[in-house]
Amino acid sequence: MIHTGAWLSVFFLMCGAGIVLAPLIPQSAHPRWLAGIGSLASLVLLGASGKVLLGGGAWSMPLWTVPGLTTLSLNMDRLSALFIFVAGLVFLPVSIHASTSLESYLKRYSLRAFSVLYLALLAAIVLVLIAADVFSFMLAWEAMSILCYLLVNYEHERSEHTRSGYLMLAISEAGALAAAMGFLILAVAAGSLEFPALRSAAAGLGTGARWAVFLLTFFGFGVKAGLVPVNFWLPRAYSVSPSVFVPLLAGVTLNLGFYGIIRVNVDLLPMTLVAPGLVALVIGTISALVGILYATTNNDLKTMLAHSSIENAGIITAGLGAGFVFTACRQPVLAGIAFIAALYHIINHSVYKALLFLGAGTVDERTGTRDLDKLGGLIRLMPWTAAAFLVGALAICALPPFNGFVSEWLTLQALLRSAELSSLAVRMVFALCGAGLALTAALAVTCFVKAFAMGFLGMPRSAPAGKAVETRRGTLVSMGFLAMLCLALGVLPTYVIPVLSRTLAPGTGVGAANALVPPFFAGSPGHQQLPRALVTGFHKIGAQVGENILPGRGLVVLHRGGTANPVVFAMSTFYMAAVLAGIVLMTWLIVRRLTCRRTVRVGAPWDGGVHRLRPDMTYTATGFSNPVRVIFDAIFRPTTVEDTRQTVAQHFRTAIRREKEHVHLVDRLVLQPVKSAALRLARGLAALHHGRINMYIAYGLLSLLLVLALGWLL
Repeated sequence: MIHTGAWLSVFFLMCGAGIVLAPLIPQSAHPRWLAGIGSLASLVLLGASGKVLLGGGAWSMPLWTVPGLTTLSLNMDRLSALFIFVAGLVFLPVSIHASTSLESYLKRYSLRAFSVLYLALLAAIVLVLIAADVFSFMLAWEAMSILCYLLVNYEHERSEHTRSGYLMLAISEAGALAAAMGFLILAVAAGSLEFPALRSAAAGLGTGARWAVFLLTFFGFGVKAGLVPVNFWLPRAYSVSPSVFVPLLAGVTLNLGFYGIIRVNVDLLPMTLVAPGLVALVIGTISALVGILYATTNNDLKTMLAHSSIENAGIITAGLGAGFVFTACRQPVLAGIAFIAALYHIINHSVYKALLFLGAGTVDERTGTRDLDKLGGLIRLMPWTAAAFLVGALAICALPPFNGFVSEWLTLQALLRSAELSSLAVRMVFALCGAGLALTAALAVTCFVKAFAMGFLGMPRSAPAGKAVETRRGTLVSMGFLAMLCLALGVLPTYVIPVLSRTLAPGTGVGAANALVPPFFAGSPGHQQLPRALVTGFHKIGAQVGENILPGRGLVVLHRGGTANPVVFAMSTFYMAAVLAGIVLMTWLIVRRLTCRRTVRVGAPWDGGVHRLRPDMTYTATGFSNPVRVIFDAIFRPTTVEDTRQTVAQHFRTAIRREKEHVHLVDRLVLQPVKSAALRLARGLAALHHGRINMYIAYGLLSLLLVLALGWLL
């Protein structure tokens, strides 16, 4: 069997060779060449990380010693292997998609530069995830941030791309500095920069130091994850990124923020305080609610998906926050369930958001617009793209049997387990956050009903939309692969949960697989220990179906309680999918049977006297989302920039024109006050440059007297 180190060596050699050879490859051959080497490198990554994730043997390798500083080393444990595996799952279809999407840049930008940046970013992401000391981690993090900036700014001839890239780089550097300060607090206590030493010294940290490490790393890494209030860069960067790169931003680099939060606050410094967990829970809920509100009311397809990434980041953070609280309250099983829900949602979001961004990029390429008010009717012109986008929309709406349902359902169930906590105040916070996440889930359905209905159904509302054609095979293969993953992760959660449980078992101290996936299959270890009444009751409703065919513990997700309440919650998306498929098949057969002998006459539909329905007479995305905009007007608070009325003879109104400017909630509450304060300070300082000479002498005299007074007092 190939050693993990050999897998990684092959991977880095492939990336290095690709970077060196990229300038020598002809421009026209780069799309197919990058697709080939990127796909192979992704497959190697899947092999290396899958070996550690499933086999359990961690891999480590010391590099060299920096005198007086630290020993640089690499390490891949189950946590880093999980994130690397997810990165490989996203990079593989995106690399295949590059074979067709990059051709549009042939005559405008250098594909050699893009290939170098793409492969270097892949290598930098893996280095971030396998770094085993602070110095290596921050060095790889800086490389990753700079490469992301260069790829966001790839279409550098457009000024909005340049501004968005600079904003992303600036806020990323601020977050990196905050995270580095959190690491340094740990390093000072440990006397070393190596992760094992930080982990050993964590128990001796006081309350103040723990708070400082949490806040610095949570908000520092939260920048990359897109959490409120440090997420204002994300919609701008996502909306201007190349269509082949934005799935990586949403499906891979966003995960690095969560990796940093989990690595520090679960692995290196396990949570002992309840309040930091509540902070994470509240911030996650606010991020989810704010993200989905702006996604629902935005009509630009890529910007809408960017705001949706903020929503999903909030759901993940809420799950992590619940896990932090349960850990501090010494409820390891409940903490394990919450962490499993968060990790599961990280995987699910990476898969379905990459699928949705590929669909949005394809629509933009084929129609020349991302405005939902100008799309429509694409399901007849681009049926395979529409089908893939529909799968992604159903998954992100958390509808069974797709993957988003499992992780969001587990997250809400974990929040409901706060009933086992003793503090009334903590339970109230959990209840409010649970209600907020439930509202978020409802708004997500509204958002993506709008996205699919206004983008793909109805009639085209612009000439380019009416002339769209289906995309090419490479992109369809990529979207088909991701759509199948959405279904597989939704139907087979009982195979994913044990892997995630083992991933975080060192941090929680207990595996939660036994608490979530009972061994209902008779051949599974532990089946005899289940209560006979529980087994009999669930076998009567089919929990043993598949035990002679499928490996594993069973196909039912179930959390057991005490004698009075033996089943706290239970669910099986596998059986749910089978039932749904049966219902659809039976419905089709019945309709087919009833209509097969009837003569169907097709005629012009009744149109209410309208001889031809024009596109401007149909329902638009703006009209669809207007109720949400009205209900949550206190949050959006648009500013009217134009309000004009045209009249004839001061009696007959012929036209009303009203334009409103929407200022994002974070900009209004965070950025604008800081900007106003800075401008006031600048104006005050500027006044010093326009005074009289006598005033300057007075300033100098007062400063001298102040220094003398302080010296005398001290």
